[in-house]
Amino acid sequence: MVSEVDVSTVVTSTVKHARVAEDADPSAVLTPAVFHILLALADGESHGYGIMQDVARFTDGETRLGPGTLYRSIQRMLVDGLIEELAIALHDESDDDRRRYYRLTKKGLTVAKREALRLSDLVDAARARQLLTKRPKGGR
Repeated sequence: MVSEVDVSTVVTSTVKHARVAEDADPSAVLTPAVFHILLALADGESHGYGIMQDVARFTDGETRLGPGTLYRSIQRMLVDGLIEELAIALHDESDDDRRRYYRLTKKGLTVAKREALRLSDLVDAARARQLLTKRPKGGR
């Protein structure tokens, strides 16, 4: 027996969360996956697989977003107004209608900048407490 599910009404999470206000503290709502996606999209529009590749690349393979985490995060970010889906394919890639492209919204860029600043302040505090030293050029 085959069952059908209307995916337009599937709940992706039972956790209720407030939408991200532009003046909200991003640390209260951003998961690492969401910040990685914002960071990947800060360079421009991309599709899901491209985002996964960017995250793996800029973390030297230490962070890999699986499809479940990626697409649940993207769905939440769309609802929160951090990203938007583009109506057209980019780079003449019309051969795959399933590929969806995303870009940051103004709100998403603002939230990403605030989170980057918050993380930078934490790194500065860690260095001041000698938990971190300067990173050698080209290495981790």
